[in-house]
Amino acid sequence: MTFAQLAVRNLARNKVRVALTVFGVATAVVAFLLLRTVMWAWAASSHAAPTDRIVTRDRVTFSLPLPRRYVDDVRSAPHVRATTWMTGFGGKNPRHEGELFGSAAVDAATFFAVYEEMKLPTDQLERFQHDRQGAVIGDAIAAKFGWKVGDKVILESGFFPGDWQFTVDGIYTPTSRSVNGSNFLVRWEYLNDALPSTRSDKDTVGLIISRVDDPSRAADVSLALDRLFEDRETQTLSQDERSLAASFLAMLSAVLHAMDVVAMMILVIMTLILGNTIAMGVRERTGEYGVLLAIGFLPGHVARWVVAESFVTGILGGSLGAVLAWPFIDVLVRRFVDDNVGSFFPYFGLAPGEALVGIALSGVLGAAAAAIPAWRASKLRVVDAVRRIA
Repeated sequence: MTFAQLAVRNLARNKVRVALTVFGVATAVVAFLLLRTVMWAWAASSHAAPTDRIVTRDRVTFSLPLPRRYVDDVRSAPHVRATTWMTGFGGKNPRHEGELFGSAAVDAATFFAVYEEMKLPTDQLERFQHDRQGAVIGDAIAAKFGWKVGDKVILESGFFPGDWQFTVDGIYTPTSRSVNGSNFLVRWEYLNDALPSTRSDKDTVGLIISRVDDPSRAADVSLALDRLFEDRETQTLSQDERSLAASFLAMLSAVLHAMDVVAMMILVIMTLILGNTIAMGVRERTGEYGVLLAIGFLPGHVARWVVAESFVTGILGGSLGAVLAWPFIDVLVRRFVDDNVGSFFPYFGLAPGEALVGIALSGVLGAAAAAIPAWRASKLRVVDAVRRIA
């Protein structure tokens, strides 16, 4: 029988303690993998964004609008093959105020030419283009609220005061993870015409989005667009969507660093749980170690036995945690993310590599947690060990 086999057999001597320890390690691993999944999904969203789509905004901040006439200047720029615009609507369903979804006022004539990965049947697009109070919604939000084509929907807006009634003219289906199915799109003209002439945001847009004919020219086109408006009353900042997502990621670096720290603290707690269990086991079996040393086992054998037992416990807990993390993250948490913040996490899900890292760290930290108990066991004198009563 090998030391590994002895370690596994010895774990069955106190089933309740080992089961609680394994479950504690598994819980820590699930929490660790959840944090790692959020961080991975956040980074993956920037890589999923296309590089041939350029977003032009106010140079100072996203909250300041751009004049609507800028759209025509962008559309006529070299290497720009399609241009549209949008403005945030801040829509909220008064019947489900706690449910979050994206909403924007868009140009019905050009929006779906720029966002080609949002597939909308031709007849529904034509209906939307001829209906001032029309709306196009994603398949996810349609399933979430039970909306169908032809339904009348009333939304409250955080940017445009009052209640707004829309008719669902179409339901789009995303064909790429660069977009999601949780958006509610309405006509920009309908909202803009309803604004009084005294409002400063009348005839303005939030973002101008362009599609270039060659992704390798995106950076040059962005610079050219910004130079075009350099001497205007409102200066712009243009970036391709991937660079824009990366800049968002950089702004949130402090949050990601904090999540890293929390993940490390979870691992420390897991190590303490394992270390405490192993230390208790070593104290209880002090006499047995004395017998082993008396019949010829070396101190190194005893130390390796203790480390192997802790390593196996860590691997069992890590494996259980990885198994539990799959349904918890990929089903429960992912459903919430897709319904509420899917635009920020288009690739949310547990990566197999992260699960393997969690299992490996459980084993390594399990072995590390046994370092002090194993050292103490190896330093026992035979006479002291056999006379000690745990």
